[in-house]
Amino acid sequence: MEQNLPPATKLEYFDNMSKLHTTATLLSSFRGEDGRDVIILDSSIFHPQGGGQPADTGFISRSNLKFVVQDVRSKDQIVFHFGFFENSGDGVSNLKLEKGAEVSLSVDEQRRMLNTRLHSAGHLLDVCIANIGWGHLKPTKGYHFPDGPFVEYQGTVSQNELQIKQKELEAEANNLISKGDKVSVSTFPYEEARQLCGGSIPDYIPKGSTPRIVKFGENPGCPCGGTHVSDVSEIKSLKVSQIRTKKGMTKVFYNIPF
Repeated sequence: MEQNLPPATKLEYFDNMSKLHTTATLLSSFRGEDGRDVIILDSSIFHPQGGGQPADTGFISRSNLKFVVQDVRSKDQIVFHFGFFENSGDGVSNLKLEKGAEVSLSVDEQRRMLNTRLHSAGHLLDVCIANIGWGHLKPTKGYHFPDGPFVEYQGTVSQNELQIKQKELEAEANNLISKGDKVSVSTFPYEEARQLCGGSIPDYIPKGSTPRIVKFGENPGCPCGGTHVSDVSEIKSLKVSQIRTKKGMTKVFYNIPF
């Protein structure tokens, strides 16, 4: 990557997850070490891959230049937009001449909404796991990609109850989806965030920070940097395809309608 990188990128989706079109200021553009073209802006509505959620795709444009965003990554609080320039033999050097220019951003709405629903469904399962009596299972990670989403928990359950509980878990999830409930996402002082998360918060979140917490209705929240539906009903439905439990871990595989 380039040396003397710009300051941290403002993540606009943190405050408004429904914003799919906006403008930003170009801070840097260059060719990365892997040969891909890279754009850095002062702010971005593109969600970088992370937290089990895929990256957004879309376009960044100015005048007759159009940059196709194929991948988005974050490092040291800077968002890197990877892609290529359409119909431009040397688009990078052309755009470099316009450092400080205003560019337009457009996120692929269909991809964002699918990723948002998949991510939200994973967090909804966290709520349902507790509701069916598996409160001893503690969330560790999730994979919310369309090719096989799952959530993983520390702790195991009896093999004898897996089939019954799988049906119960799916029924509980779809019951909550059919009822609908507000999903709220906001940052809070550390102690307030800890209380909203049921009295505990993961160790990787430093004390004194202001964690971003997602809550499904009045259920306990959890820290998360991803995008989420505004109401549980937007998930539409959920299928628990399999539950595996071994070696101290339980993994729940799920699907939603595309």
